[in-house]
Amino acid sequence: MAGVSYTIRPMNRTELGVAIDWAAAEGWNPGLGDRDCFFDADPSGFLMGFLGEKPIASISAVKYGNSFGFVGFYIVAPEHRGQGYGIQIWNAAMRSLEGRTVGLDGVVAQQDNYRKSGFALAYNNIRHETQGTGTPGHGRVQAEIAPLETFPVEEVIAYDAALFPAERGQFIRSWISHPQATALGFGSRGRLKGYGVVRRCRQGYKIGPLAADSAEVAEALFAALRAETPAGEPLYLDTPEVNEGAIQLADRYRMTKVFETARMYRGAAPQVAMDRIYGVTTFELG
Repeated sequence: MAGVSYTIRPMNRTELGVAIDWAAAEGWNPGLGDRDCFFDADPSGFLMGFLGEKPIASISAVKYGNSFGFVGFYIVAPEHRGQGYGIQIWNAAMRSLEGRTVGLDGVVAQQDNYRKSGFALAYNNIRHETQGTGTPGHGRVQAEIAPLETFPVEEVIAYDAALFPAERGQFIRSWISHPQATALGFGSRGRLKGYGVVRRCRQGYKIGPLAADSAEVAEALFAALRAETPAGEPLYLDTPEVNEGAIQLADRYRMTKVFETARMYRGAAPQVAMDRIYGVTTFELG
């Protein structure tokens, strides 16, 4: 549009809702109620590009602690693609994360483009699908499984610290209280040994994260979260392919592989407890 300026600035909470709607239109199936949890993670971490007053592009560049960031929501309105607006907002996001290790979950076919920006493949995440069983409470037959709210939130944040490259306590506080979710913990002898969250999405439900000290704990939590999902509803679990136990869990439940992403990092790949990550929290925020 000749004579109309293109500007980039941080989104407000309402504008993040617009970006989430765009993500839904792209088939990314965001969760209902994700907006506030995402925004709470880093209110300055979501950028939007405007042509005049019209929003046409988005990207997230969420900062965690002082050393890590994660990129997602990289979308340009279809009618404005191929005109340079995307690379401008991409460059703005990268500048905002300068000096940090940066992660993303990108479409596998776009790996070469991300490599040009200094990203390297770490592993793939695989989305698996099954269905809920709709028997609330049934999966909690093990006495060790209880609503996550019965565990001190500080203990949950401390448990999560080994699973993520930087402190994300503010996000975890918000995420485990997600308005469209059920969060469960597995505790034994007064110690948290795993936790998981299942939330309602535009289509079906997603489990994420699913974290556990062992395959047995992961499966117990998975079964309990599946029981909390309405019968017949699609249920998704995003598994890191480098965690053999996570892939075996999906296989045991005859889950169908429906999608995969390339987890890539600019900078040294973080050292986290991948053997305890059975389900990724979100592809948008890591």
